[in-house]
Amino acid sequence: MTDTPNEALPKAGKSPNAGQSSETREFLIYLVKLAAFLIILRSFIIAPFSIPSESMLPRLLVGDYLLVSKWNYGYSRHSLPLSLPLIPDRIFAKLPERGDVVVFKAPPSNQVDYIKRVIGLPGDRVQMRAGQLFLNGKAVPRIRKPDLVVAVSPNTHCFAPVFEIASADGSASCHYPRYQETLPGGRSYDVLDLTDSEADTTDVYTVPAGHLFMMGDNRDNSLDSRFPAELGGGIGFVPVANLVGKAQISVFSTDGSAHWLLPWTWFTAARWNRIGETF
Repeated sequence: MTDTPNEALPKAGKSPNAGQSSETREFLIYLVKLAAFLIILRSFIIAPFSIPSESMLPRLLVGDYLLVSKWNYGYSRHSLPLSLPLIPDRIFAKLPERGDVVVFKAPPSNQVDYIKRVIGLPGDRVQMRAGQLFLNGKAVPRIRKPDLVVAVSPNTHCFAPVFEIASADGSASCHYPRYQETLPGGRSYDVLDLTDSEADTTDVYTVPAGHLFMMGDNRDNSLDSRFPAELGGGIGFVPVANLVGKAQISVFSTDGSAHWLLPWTWFTAARWNRIGETF
């Protein structure tokens, strides 16, 4: 009988399958940690949002992408993905200031993200008279500014043909009447007044406790707190608990002319001058 050479004996240690299993487990742990980090970041620190409508012209165009900070007004279930009911009521709650541009869950469904400007705080009396904003019985100063000019693109169409002007080179642009409003406290911003509409003259709205009065800067093209809360319609008074965050900075903007299969159009479609604009 001869001894079996050492090199013929099975080697101790992990099998190839065991090594692959370990690598898979480590990769899954990495994915879980990454997902947890992203959820915490988006829920409590900052989150991206895109603009789908022209209700906040002139500040926001369709195709704008912005970052919204989450800590300014406290946290509620609406701070979390899918509005998961993991946070009771609202913690670290703080009221916004008049003039803040905020993202919130729109009544009555409290499921869709809207972005509007805070006009009235709890106890304020808000009214429109012939297109002029009144706050607590006093007219909010408004001065005429040069027209807003926005190039017509796949993302931008003029509110009505009367506002569209064609250039010699065949391009077209929208020219809108623009005004600057200044709220009590000195916060100024631009608004559009496009036509005489039903919401240009309203009753006096007294903002209830725990609620806010929101308006779009594009006054004749915004379903906001001037209209009763109903699906497909206005939003009425917005509960403070529905706040998601405060708009901070525009990080990208596209005119909608890009094609996924034509990479160079990703650059030609970008509105580079809008990137980095703050609120």
